[in-house]
This record gives sequence, C-alpha cells and structure tokens, in this order.
Amino acid sequence: MSVRTQTSEQPAETVHRAGFACFVGRPNAGKSTLTNALVGQKVAITSNRPQTTRHTVRGIVHRPDAQLILVDTPGLHKPRTLLGERLNDVVRTTWAEVDVIGFCLPADQKIGPGDRFIAKELAGIRKTPKVAIVTKTDLVDSKALAEQLIAIDQLGKELGIEWAEIVPVSAVGSKQVDLLADLLVPLLPEGPALYPEGDLTDEPEQVMVAELIREAALEGVRDELPHSIAVVVEEMLPREDRPADRPLLDIHANVYIERPSQKGIIIGPKGKRLKEVGIKSRKHIEALLGTPVFLDLHVKVAKDWQRDPKQLRRLGF
Repeated sequence: MSVRTQTSEQPAETVHRAGFACFVGRPNAGKSTLTNALVGQKVAITSNRPQTTRHTVRGIVHRPDAQLILVDTPGLHKPRTLLGERLNDVVRTTWAEVDVIGFCLPADQKIGPGDRFIAKELAGIRKTPKVAIVTKTDLVDSKALAEQLIAIDQLGKELGIEWAEIVPVSAVGSKQVDLLADLLVPLLPEGPALYPEGDLTDEPEQVMVAELIREAALEGVRDELPHSIAVVVEEMLPREDRPADRPLLDIHANVYIERPSQKGIIIGPKGKRLKEVGIKSRKHIEALLGTPVFLDLHVKVAKDWQRDPKQLRRLGF
C-alpha cells in the first residue's frame, strides 16, 4: 500500500497537462470543501447538510505545469425520488467522462454501506485511474488515521480496485492539499490549458448566485428541508442611472419549497430568517462578482417539485 505524504522532492517533468478530475463519495464526505481548498476560492456550495451539490460545478486549478479542472458531482446515494435518480445519473455520466476520479472517505467515520455502494460502482469503471482521498484528517489522531488507511487499502483489494494513490488530506487545515494536486496532475493527459488563465469556474454566474442563496437558505434549517429548497435567479441587471464608479447590480431570485407549511420555516418570525439569508448570501455574491448587489428574494411554493418531471425541468434539473 502506498500512502502519500508531503516531501520536498520536485518532479523533473516539464510537459504541460490538462484534464478533468472529479471527487466522489457519499454525501458530506468533504468533496465541496476540498474543491474550494484546491481552487483557493469559494466555488462549490459547502453545507453541513448532506446532498447539497446539485449542479456540476467546475473549479479550475491553474499551475505552471498543468490545468486541473475539478468537476464536483452530487453525492451518489440510494435514490428515493425522481430527483435522486437524476442526480445519480449525473454522477455516473460524469465518471465516464473524466480523466481521474478521487474517492473521498472521511477519516472520522468507519467505511459504511454507502461507501461500499460507491466503491462497487467504481470497480465497474475500469479505465479511469482512481485516487483514494482520506478527508477530514484534522478530526482524528494518527492511530485512527492509520486504521482508516489500512481499511481503504483492504476495500480496494476486496473489490479489485487498484488505487493510483491513497492520500490523507485536511481541506480545513490546508494539510496535503497541494500534494493532492501534485499527485492528480500526472494522471491527466498531456495538452494545452483548456480555460483562460484567471477563470476559476465555467459555471454560469446566475447558477452560482442561485447556489450561494441556496447555501445561505439551508443553514440552520430543520432536517426535512435540504432537498426541498431550489433557487432560481429570475434576472440580474445593472441598475440604470448609476455613476460609473458606483455600480449596483439588481438580482431578483425566487426560493422554491414544496409545501406551504415550509414557507414559515424559510421566512422566519416577522421575516427575520429570510432577511438573514439575504444579508449572508449578498456578501458572498458581492465577493464572487466584485460589485455591490441589491438582492430581492421571494419564497414560492412549487408543490412536490422533486417528484414532478415538468417542475424539475423548470427549476433546472
């Protein structure tokens, strides 16, 4: 078993490589946080609620020798709704198209049925190199980490998966994050950069803005709501008659939930919660777009949208 830790050796290779990597793992395995740590800017939605990433958000890591494009997929899970099935299809399609797959397993949780379910699916994808990434290493001591590394090595042997690398990382403490990039790069095909220098994601701005609003809306909400929230940005327009040095962007967005009874949870007493969602997401949106923003939020009911193909399409799934 080869477990990689940081050394000071510099590879002598000078060819340029560019390609796609995706992180897979059960919901809440640390995939989005890792994407953000590698890119160095907030691009993927991170939440302590499982199953929050819906769109394939690409984070782009620019290096002198390579361009690593990270495709962040939803967590693969046993689906209970039509939305769940569609999310799983998105994952499998993504796996078939990338150059390398990073399988994220948290250091602080024993390998469970959800991990095995994903590992079995991965075993069926023969050609793509797979890197096992042990996330959240800041939460355990060295003995627990060693046990997890051995368990992951065993899991590979059991299912016939040959790990290209096994890498422990802590995205929160920025431990070994650069090393992970160093190990993913050689697995990419040789070629020129695929995106202009300076691009951090190719996700349309409206989609990213919607994700930031959704992330703020999810925080502190009771457990039954995560899947029930969808956000659609209706329009983003520069405010007219503003002086050039004081621009303002008007953003009108709708937060959709499934049942009228959920409306009160999102809005909160006297609208307090929705106001907080607005303040929090506006800060992130302004940082993302680099311009002051006026955010207009409305909460609407789209009855049982997760089970209705027509509504799923309308809400962008």
